Amino acid sequence: MSVQEDDDAAGPEPDRLRRHDSFYGDAEKVSNDKSHGTGENWARTLQLAFQSIGVVYGDVGTSPLYVYSSTFPDGVKHPDDLVGVLSLMLYTLILIPMVKYVFIVLYANDNGDGGTFALYSLISRHAKIRMIPNDQTEDANVSNYSIEAPSSQLRRAEWVKQKLESSNAAKIALFTITILGTSMVMGDGTLTPAISVLSAVSGIREKAPSLTQLQVVWISVPILIVLFSVQRFGTDKVGYSFAPVISVWFVLIAGIGAYNLAVHEITILRAFNPMYIIDYFRRNGKEAWVSLGGAVLCITGTEAMFADLGHFNIRAIQLSFTCVLFPSVALCYMGQAAYLRKFPEDVGDTFYKSLPAPLFWPVFVVAIMAAIIASQAMLSGAFAILSKALPLGCFPRVEVVHTSNKYEGQVYIPEVNFLIGVASVAITVAFQTTANIGNAYGICVVMVFSITTHLMTVVMLLIWKVRLPFIAAFYVVFTFTEFLYLSSILSKFAEGGYLPFCFSLVLMALMATWHYVHVKRYWYELDHIVPPDEMAALLARRDVRRVPGVGLLYTELVQGIPPVFPRLVDKIPSVHAVFVFMSIKHLPIPRVAPAERFIFQRVGPDAGHRIFRCVARYGYTDPLEGAKEFAAFLLDRLKVFVYEEAVFACQCAEDGGGGGGGDDDGVLRRAEEMAAEEKRLIDAEAERGLVYLMGEANVEAAPGSSLMKQIVVNYVYTRLRKNLREEHKALSIPKDQLLKVGITYEI
Repeated sequence: MSVQEDDDAAGPEPDRLRRHDSFYGDAEKVSNDKSHGTGENWARTLQLAFQSIGVVYGDVGTSPLYVYSSTFPDGVKHPDDLVGVLSLMLYTLILIPMVKYVFIVLYANDNGDGGTFALYSLISRHAKIRMIPNDQTEDANVSNYSIEAPSSQLRRAEWVKQKLESSNAAKIALFTITILGTSMVMGDGTLTPAISVLSAVSGIREKAPSLTQLQVVWISVPILIVLFSVQRFGTDKVGYSFAPVISVWFVLIAGIGAYNLAVHEITILRAFNPMYIIDYFRRNGKEAWVSLGGAVLCITGTEAMFADLGHFNIRAIQLSFTCVLFPSVALCYMGQAAYLRKFPEDVGDTFYKSLPAPLFWPVFVVAIMAAIIASQAMLSGAFAILSKALPLGCFPRVEVVHTSNKYEGQVYIPEVNFLIGVASVAITVAFQTTANIGNAYGICVVMVFSITTHLMTVVMLLIWKVRLPFIAAFYVVFTFTEFLYLSSILSKFAEGGYLPFCFSLVLMALMATWHYVHVKRYWYELDHIVPPDEMAALLARRDVRRVPGVGLLYTELVQGIPPVFPRLVDKIPSVHAVFVFMSIKHLPIPRVAPAERFIFQRVGPDAGHRIFRCVARYGYTDPLEGAKEFAAFLLDRLKVFVYEEAVFACQCAEDGGGGGGGDDDGVLRRAEEMAAEEKRLIDAEAERGLVYLMGEANVEAAPGSSLMKQIVVNYVYTRLRKNLREEHKALSIPKDQLLKVGITYEI
C-alpha cells in the first residue's frame, strides 16, 4: 500500500492507525531544544558574562572617546550645561540599554537568537505574515517551534493575528521595517569602525601636535584594512580572545573617571537629579534639542546586545551590563564632566585631555585595541542578522562561512565584509572627523531602536501575556524618547545624516527586489503545478525510460509537481529509478534538530514508480551539510520512511482482517520483509550514482507589465542573479553531478 498525496484529505485516524508517513510524525522523537534563558548554572553564566564583554560591549564601551565632542561641537557655553548633558546621558543609558534591552527586549529572543529578523521570525510563527505560502501543518510539530495558543482571556492576540493575516498592507509594513532595520544595522557596521578607530587614533595628536587631521585619517586607514582582513577568522578568535582587553579598558576608564571626580569636582554627582535635564533645555532651547544627536552616541552598539545574544544567554548579558558596563562608562562620563567643569576649552578632545599624564600611552594602545574590538562587535551582529535574512529569501545569495564549530551562529560573509570595508574606509577619508561621522552614525542607531520598539509591541500584543497598560507604557515611553533623538539627528541631515539614508535605501531596494521576484516566482510555480493525470501520462509514455541511479530534482515547492519536471522529461525522456522532488525549506526558527530534518511523501500513480517528495527543513542559523553528508543522511531517512510506511500498511491489513492488533511483533516482522526489497533497491541505485537536477529559470516580466516592473525584474533582478552565487554552489552541489534544465517564467 502506498501513501498518496491525496490522502491528506483523510480524516483523523485512531492512534494505532496513525500514519507513518514522515510528513506526520518524526517530531515527537526529539526532546525540546535547550533553553536559552536563565537555566544554565552560575559557573557557565559567569564564563559567558566575561566572554560577552569582549564581543558585545566594545562599541558602547568606546563611546566616551567621542560623545562630549559630538554633543558640544561649538564648545561649552554654560558650566551647568555639562551637568545637564551628563544627567541626560546617565538616564539615556538607564532607560534604553538597561530597561528596554537588558530587562525587556532580550526576553523576546527566538529560541536564543536576537535581532530584527529574529523578531520577524518569532512573529511569523504565530501569524502567517510571510508572503510565500509554504506553511505545512507538520512544521508546528518541530520540537522548538513552540507555538502556544493564546489564552481565552487574551482574545486580543487572536484579533491581532487575524488582522495581520488578512491585511497585505500589514504584512508589507512588517517586512519593510524589518529590512529597514537590517539595512540600518549594516550601516551601523559600516560607520562603527570608522568613528571608533578614528577617535582612538586622534589621541596621538596629544603627543604629536604637528600631525594634521588628514594625517590622522591616513594612520587610521591601515588599521581599518587590517580589521576587515581578520574577519574571516571569526568572532571566537577575534572577539573572545580580546575579552581581557575590553575588561582592562573598562577598569581603566572607570579608574580614570573616579580619579577625575576626586581631583576636579565631586559635586558633579548631582547630575543624578533629572531636574538638571529640564534646566538644560530651559536654558538652551533649540540648541539643547540639537545636542541630543550627540548625546545619543553614548548608547551606540546597544543593538549588539540583542543581535549577538545567540552566542551567550540572557542572564550573562544582564550580569555583564549591570555589573561591568554601566558602572564603568557612568564613572567615565562623570569624570569627564568633572574635568570639563574646570577645562571647558578641552571639550573637543575630552577623553585624552582628561588622562593623567603617566597613563597616556597605555590608555592610547588599549583604546586602539578596544576600538577594533568595538568594530568587531557590530560587524559580528551585522553578519549574524544578514545570515538570517538569506534563508527567508530576503537577500541575494552570498557565501556564508560558519567560523566556529564550538559556538553557534558565528558567521562571516566575504562579499559583504569587502563592501562594508571599502565603504568604511571611504567614509573615514571623506568625513575625516568624528563629529561629521557622528551626524550619520546617530541615525542608524536610533532608527534600529525605533524599529525594535515597533516589532516588540507586536510581540507583546500577539505573543506575550502582558496587560495593555504595560504595552501602552512601553510603546509611548520608548517611541517618544526615540522620536526626540531621531528628530534631533535629522536636523543634521545635510551635514552627513543623508549618508545612512542613501545607504539604506540602496540596500532596501536590493532586498525588496530580490524578495519580490522570489515570491512571484514561487507563486508562478504554484499556479503551474503539474496535475496528477498529466504526471501519470508523462510516466506512461513509451519513450520515457527509467534509468539507473537516484535523481534529486530541486524545487522550492513543498506541494505539487513543479513545471520544470515535464520540461525535463521532454528534453531528456528518462526518469531515474529512484526519483525525489527535493525542497530545501527554512522554518522561522533558529535550529531544526537533525532527526526532524526530513519529511517524505510518496508521489506518482503508484508505489512501484518509486517517486518521492522530500522537504529538508532548516532553521535560519543552521548551516547546510556538504553534498556527501546530505546525500547519505537523505537516503538513510528515505529507507526509514519506507519501513515506517510498510508498518502502517501491515497495521491496516491486520486491522482490516479482524486481527484486532494483538501481534505487534508479527506486524513489525512482516513490515521488515515488505520494506527489505525496496531498501535494497534504494541502496543499489545509490551505488550507481546520484544526479542533482535543477531548473535554470529565466525570470521575465510578463507582457504588458509596467515599466517599473520590467526594470525591476528584467534588469535589476537579472543582474543580481548573474553576478552573485549560483544556487548549486549555495547548496554545495558538486558540479560534475549536476544537470540543469532551462525554463522561462513570465511573472
